[in-house]
Amino acid sequence: MTLRLSPEDDRALTLLAEADGVSKQEATVRAIHEAAGRRVRRDKLAELSAGARERYADLLDRLGQ
Repeated sequence: MTLRLSPEDDRALTLLAEADGVSKQEATVRAIHEAAGRRVRRDKLAELSAGARERYADLLDRLGQ
């Protein structure tokens, strides 16, 4: 796979890799994993929140009055 980066993005990736003491490839893989993990957690939290709001809708309405 080839990853084409703007000069600014390449500089940012270089700084990230240097800060972590890893190669640019490893920094890229880590960034992908971290972003995917955040997305999964955010989606799961939204799902749980919607379920709780639905389950406790009557109680939340009473508390809001």
